[in-house]
Amino acid sequence: MTAPHLLLGRRGERLACRFLARAGYDILARRYRARPGELDLIAFEGDTLVFVEVKTRSSRNYGEPWEYVDWEKRQALRRAAEDFISRFDLGRFDYRFDIVSVVGREVQLFRDAF
Repeated sequence: MTAPHLLLGRRGERLACRFLARAGYDILARRYRARPGELDLIAFEGDTLVFVEVKTRSSRNYGEPWEYVDWEKRQALRRAAEDFISRFDLGRFDYRFDIVSVVGREVQLFRDAF
């Protein structure tokens, strides 16, 4: 049996994927694992490679989901993105980091978040 917080996270990723696809993103990968950490979603928006961190919460009782992407998390995401870029020879593309915040069915996108 899968833990409830993992099910909530997967549901948030599915909602984020659909939201981003409708916004014109082309999803390349989900849950890419590298030594430094995991990248939730990797996509192209036009010619820009986008690494997307999805944060899902059941409520805002403890703050906004995007607030949980702290300095340490950003550093781990940067290192994982460097691994992805290197592994798939994508250094010729500009890239950025977006955050998708999911609370219930509400999805909010923060482009170029860090």
